Amino acid sequence: MANRKPDDSDRAIALSRDLFDHDPADPALFVAALTHGSHASTNKGEASYERLEFLGDRVLGLVVADWLYARFPQEEEGKIARRYNALVARETCAEVGRTLGLPDHIRLGRQARDDKAQQSDNVIGDVVEALIGALYLEAGMKKCERFVQTHWAPWLDEQRKAPIHPKSALQELAAAKKLGAPAYEKTGTKGPPHNPRFTVRVTVRHFSAEAEGSSKQEAETEAAKALLKELKIS
Repeated sequence: MANRKPDDSDRAIALSRDLFDHDPADPALFVAALTHGSHASTNKGEASYERLEFLGDRVLGLVVADWLYARFPQEEEGKIARRYNALVARETCAEVGRTLGLPDHIRLGRQARDDKAQQSDNVIGDVVEALIGALYLEAGMKKCERFVQTHWAPWLDEQRKAPIHPKSALQELAAAKKLGAPAYEKTGTKGPPHNPRFTVRVTVRHFSAEAEGSSKQEAETEAAKALLKELKIS
């Protein structure tokens, strides 16, 4: 008898064992966590990761908030919030996903695959959160805590002090130079719906900078970084 070719359930089970040390009772849950809407829409009856991502986002937020509260007992709320925002940011989730090799496991429709949506911060970050949601449903909060604290630790350990978001840093620098408040304007959108690219311009008086990102928020952040450099030099 010929060996059976591994299917999506087999691969999801193997991935769950590798990432979480967990044997799924319902492999379909983990298959769904890896499934982009472009794949689900062309395969009748399949679920995408959207609902699980919604749940996993909240689980990740609670785990990180509790972790920071315990680790930095003397820090004021504002500093803890800056640490939190950096750790749960879509870019951080995507980088964690890349270190785990998740792009190779994401199930995409043909067009999304051709457009390299598996490399998008939005898609990888969503899959990371969806997998956390699936793990929470099957194994509970303790397993989620162990996973997050293991794989987010390098990012937290790099935070010698609470990071300041580039938009906040730009606002503070502009105020110090008496230039007024930064103004952000979306100047363009391109790419397919599942992998868009946004362009944003930020202006402070007669200074401006423009940048792209996979979300409006990411583009604003990158534009703020660029203008910060210009204002520090000027």
